[in-house]
Amino acid sequence: MAIDNSPTEPIAFAERHTVHAVTTVDEGTLRDEMAGLDALEQHSIVRVPPSLKAFRALWPKVAAIALVLGGWQLVVQTGWKPRYVLPGPNEVLPRLWHELGHRTTWSAIATTLRRGLIGFALALAFGLALGLAVSRWKLLRSAVGSMVSGLQTMPSIAWFPLALVLFSQSEGAIYFVVVIGAGPSIANGLITGIDHIPPLLLRAGSVLGAKGIDRYRHIVIPAATPTFIAGIKQGWAFCWRSLMAGELLVIIANKPSIGSRLQFERDFADYAGMMAWMLIIFVIGITIDTVAFSSIERRVRSRRGLGV
Repeated sequence: MAIDNSPTEPIAFAERHTVHAVTTVDEGTLRDEMAGLDALEQHSIVRVPPSLKAFRALWPKVAAIALVLGGWQLVVQTGWKPRYVLPGPNEVLPRLWHELGHRTTWSAIATTLRRGLIGFALALAFGLALGLAVSRWKLLRSAVGSMVSGLQTMPSIAWFPLALVLFSQSEGAIYFVVVIGAGPSIANGLITGIDHIPPLLLRAGSVLGAKGIDRYRHIVIPAATPTFIAGIKQGWAFCWRSLMAGELLVIIANKPSIGSRLQFERDFADYAGMMAWMLIIFVIGITIDTVAFSSIERRVRSRRGLGV
């Protein structure tokens, strides 16, 4: 009697058990295990107490602030400019504390942050749509691909004459300049990220059946995420700069903002107050970068097994 040496039955058995094993593993558990395997390639992991970790994170920032304040006071002491034109930290910091005690200050900050968040959300939607379209269709890339970089290099202030003609003295003019200023940076970040996806990863996704929207959802966007986040950070920087320029030029009655208060202090030659508002702008920028973007970057690195 002939013996059937066909491997069909063992292969089918193995496939059934492999599929069963894969489907019974929770996706989150599998991701955590893979991150743990990646972490094995790193050097020895030492558990650090939260207080020591916070100290290590804060002391460089505190030292940098101390150096800036010391350099600032040194320049004032040289007498390069009169003290009423260039006041020192001993005059500006008390004025800053005084401003923070007023309700109108927080109202101005709230107005500016609201405009910034709305403008950045619009720029993000615009940049995401533009980046996906340019990276998807070669004809569109050849037509407008270089224009995206050209828009990114244009100063935001150059768009305000057109914005004022189109939207007059309104928040629409500010949003227009914010979107034009920040959107191309976000689009370029996404385009660059997609361009640098390894072809092997795309072929593997096609073999596994990732097509259409699923291809972008599970393969393209996750693979381009690090570069896309860099584009988003740059987009926020352009958004914040465009917003400040817009509020200096577009002053709306009964809607105090950081830019309008900064302009008022300059008009009345209150340079200590002007520099106090400049410090507020600086602190808000650092806070948003530390709280929002740095935490997002740490999360992405952790999910990829790259540590914190």
